[in-house]
Amino acid sequence: MKKILIDGDSLKLEDIFDVTEGMVSVAVSKKAYPKINRCRKFTEKLVQSKKIVYGINTGFGKLCRERIGKKDIEKLQRNLILSHALSVGPVFSEEEVRAIMLLRANVLAKGYSGVRLELIQTLVDMINKNVCPLIPEKGSVGASGDLTPLAFIGLVLIGEGWAFYQDRLLTGKNALNRAKIKPQKLSAKEGLALINGTQVMTAIGALALLKAERLAQQADMAGALSAEASLCTPAPFDEKIQKVRRHKGQEESAKNLRELMRNSRIRESHKDCPRVQDPYSFRCMPQVHGAVRDALRYVRKVLETEINSATDNPLIFPEQKEVISGGNFHGEPVALALDFLGIAVSELASISERRIAALCDSNISGLPSFIVQNPGINSGFMMAQTAAAALVSENKVLAHPASVDSIPTSINQEDHVSMGTISARKAREIINNVEDVLALEFLAASQGIDFRAPLSPGAGTKKIFQRIRQKVEKLEKDRLMVGDVIKIKELMRKNFDLK
Repeated sequence: MKKILIDGDSLKLEDIFDVTEGMVSVAVSKKAYPKINRCRKFTEKLVQSKKIVYGINTGFGKLCRERIGKKDIEKLQRNLILSHALSVGPVFSEEEVRAIMLLRANVLAKGYSGVRLELIQTLVDMINKNVCPLIPEKGSVGASGDLTPLAFIGLVLIGEGWAFYQDRLLTGKNALNRAKIKPQKLSAKEGLALINGTQVMTAIGALALLKAERLAQQADMAGALSAEASLCTPAPFDEKIQKVRRHKGQEESAKNLRELMRNSRIRESHKDCPRVQDPYSFRCMPQVHGAVRDALRYVRKVLETEINSATDNPLIFPEQKEVISGGNFHGEPVALALDFLGIAVSELASISERRIAALCDSNISGLPSFIVQNPGINSGFMMAQTAAAALVSENKVLAHPASVDSIPTSINQEDHVSMGTISARKAREIINNVEDVLALEFLAASQGIDFRAPLSPGAGTKKIFQRIRQKVEKLEKDRLMVGDVIKIKELMRKNFDLK
């Protein structure tokens, strides 16, 4: 099995997906050993000194003025984990938890956190042996980082809490024992280092982004199929139009649409028709889809930076013999990006639903009403458009940014927070809804293509249509369509097996 080496500096977003899917194992790069060990030795010297250092020999948050004696330092770190593990609600998936643990291990491997190499290795062992702590989703305000959900990882690491192992929910102690992993006894700074950071919002956001990037490509595919089925002109996708506006995403989307519809016999059949312009949901695909692509590019840049950033507090710089208390745990950069992610991707569903509605409307598409023979006795795709409308409307609520909100915590010590984890969870939900809407469009558009037979669609759209028809047959009369949607989503996740 391929191995990913983490050193705090070189992790890629695609690595996260590979780890969550169990396609690769994880190891700490030996290049990171010296800086990890150097930082730990300096931390231990601080413990022996009389210097007061936040998080090492003090309380936390508003209790930072409370001095902790040497004999209680280990108890302080354990108590921190126990007291902060207070998330609620549904739990993160095992794939998401693996991503969270990977990001936390990677940050600790940067060598600014003051933890033992042994602690990082235990996290890595939990990833590789698929010990997945149970982490409820709700309870983080995104500063000081994702304290409460990350604490649930700390619980299992010390033999407390609960974890999924081999498809069973066990106590943390039993899960570690069965996986032959030794529980850790936390030393100075280690409890705080485990929970002080943005790895939950960043992990959930990274997985959401990777899915969104696939959906942005597939929005072009669904839109091209719909355009062919509706006898739309490809003129708005002409390269000359895109070049005079100069947005990269717009040019990419238009090029994709042109390639998908290349050599279309359907297009040739109505080349000289009197219709001059198509509805915006068809004509403006490059402008809308392209703007989403540009937004995703921005989000990717933020997340690529964050996954290799030190987000602890305090940060330890052994070379300079300094410990600096700051605010790298604040999730604002990620929160803003993930709110933007949700807002942008929701537009893919918004415009897709309008294309589904146009396909169903015989006055626009020239197809039978609701794209079915004998409309009236058959409802056809009536409820497909209704379901899409419901999802789009839900996305409008979810797209309201979480990052504009803040509520003070810890007796006003933490008086401005990011709500970044809420941004991440909302973006994930929006993206799941978009996937459903696009699946509905693929079904509706394919039904429209059937009515254009024997004329065939373009080079790219034909391949997509054929893959869909291999899994889902034409709707000749009303049937239960839920299974059809599931089959299309399975195809989408494999990108239609297109090479």
